[in-house]
Amino acid sequence: MSILVIQLLNALLYAAILFLIAGGLSLIYGVMRIVNLAHGSLYAVGAYVMAWLVGGLAARLPAPALLAVLPLAAAAVAAVGALIEPAFLRPLYRRAEEYQLLMTFGLLLLLEDLMRFVWGPTPLSATALWASFRPVTVLGAPYPTYNLLVILVGLVAAALLWAFVYRTRFGVLLRATSQDMRMAAALGIDVRRIYLQAFVLGCFMAGLAGAVIVPIQGAVLGMGVEALILAFVAVVIGGLGSLEGALVGAVIVGLVRTAAIQYVPELELAILYLIAAVVLITRPSGLFGTREARRA
Repeated sequence: MSILVIQLLNALLYAAILFLIAGGLSLIYGVMRIVNLAHGSLYAVGAYVMAWLVGGLAARLPAPALLAVLPLAAAAVAAVGALIEPAFLRPLYRRAEEYQLLMTFGLLLLLEDLMRFVWGPTPLSATALWASFRPVTVLGAPYPTYNLLVILVGLVAAALLWAFVYRTRFGVLLRATSQDMRMAAALGIDVRRIYLQAFVLGCFMAGLAGAVIVPIQGAVLGMGVEALILAFVAVVIGGLGSLEGALVGAVIVGLVRTAAIQYVPELELAILYLIAAVVLITRPSGLFGTREARRA
């Protein structure tokens, strides 16, 4: 019984990380209709910034206080997003989607090389934060307290993002712009500002995902590509552009991946891809997605 509960917690841990990535990816696509291939690299930037900050502050601050660094790392990635959107994406809004895909793929490679240039090829770690929390006992088995905090971060982020999108005036503007950009502009909505803020918020979520995972697994070059692929699996299942879909897709991927690693580790990714393929065939817009209603 304890093993089952531990595996369930591991699944929720991975689902929390995946939702932070997939939620940002869906938010950007839902508002801007951009499939951001650079999202995985932004996640990796968050991990590197967090590891770098923890490495510099670990000797000066008590370990639990290092939790305050988490939003700083995410904010650093949001700042990178604030530079990327107007400089690289805005000039392509009126061009075919292929140009945006190529641009975001180029940004993925660019960010990967920048991380190599700044932090070098050696992986970074932030285990001081993870180790600062004593494990708790769950049905007689020890479980890392930090992992529970990550699950809590994912739940809080999901609730805050839902409230932000569906219960605030800015959320109304965000959804109006996502439905019909030209109509929103005609009504006086500053579409450029909405696009910028949506992209920055999506980048913040990616950076937060990287920041919370690095005390567990470290920061290494290439980590963004794997995360991006699994985030796409989650949004394909849930529906690209749907926050609810991102959450449900992340939970499904987390549960299936954990079960696959436990029983058939050789087929872990194959099972996930098969599920995504079945969803694409039977319901191309995903479990919570809707068919394309507009194009700016």
